[in-house]
Amino acid sequence: MTRLSVNINKFATLRNARGGNNPDLIKVAQDCERFGAQGITVHPRPDERHIRYEDVYQLKNNISSEFNIEGNPLEQKFVDLVLATKPAQVTLVPDSSNQITSNHGWDTIQHQQFLKDIIQTFKQAHIRVSIFVDPNPAMITAAASTGTDRIELYTEYYAHHFIADKHAAIKAYVASANLAHELGLGINAGHDLDLQNLAFLKNNIPQLAEVSIGHALVCDALYLGLENTIQLYKRELQS
Repeated sequence: MTRLSVNINKFATLRNARGGNNPDLIKVAQDCERFGAQGITVHPRPDERHIRYEDVYQLKNNISSEFNIEGNPLEQKFVDLVLATKPAQVTLVPDSSNQITSNHGWDTIQHQQFLKDIIQTFKQAHIRVSIFVDPNPAMITAAASTGTDRIELYTEYYAHHFIADKHAAIKAYVASANLAHELGLGINAGHDLDLQNLAFLKNNIPQLAEVSIGHALVCDALYLGLENTIQLYKRELQS
């Protein structure tokens, strides 16, 4: 079964745009769980333009599903936050501080020693670790040497090329997932996944453990309602 983790960053962006506490992020997360989400994902950034560090502490104490915190471990403040809150999973992403969104995976060869060290730090705290990677066999192979539990396949290329040729778009992802599975890694996926392309990804990567979806899900929820949207995404994962 592939689990759906809902990224709630966009709800925080909406809250911050007006000030105050509407929407209430804790209630949003709890409602997502009540509507069927099997996890909650956040990606706090140094400027706190959406998720604030204080949000992370409050969410940890008020949700019951798996909590996944994404971020760049080159930032000591992020490392301290993860170690203090001890989520079920930390997803390591090589973002720079001014990026609008994640747009590439780790170079697991160049950053091999750093990743080994930081992954060991998190695993000593009994936190499952996933690292964000492109569908590149060399990066997958090197990822397996870092000690990570899982990889998260960066799916922007797949999503961008899905309409033109979905079979060509997914080819590298299937090969990467098969290699990761052979190397003993769990497989997550995320970025630009939506109701159009999700089922095809899942059906071609049966080892897929989890998808993290935020932007498209929130956009759909504006028209379809949050509860209905979460159920529709779960249905795609079960088709």
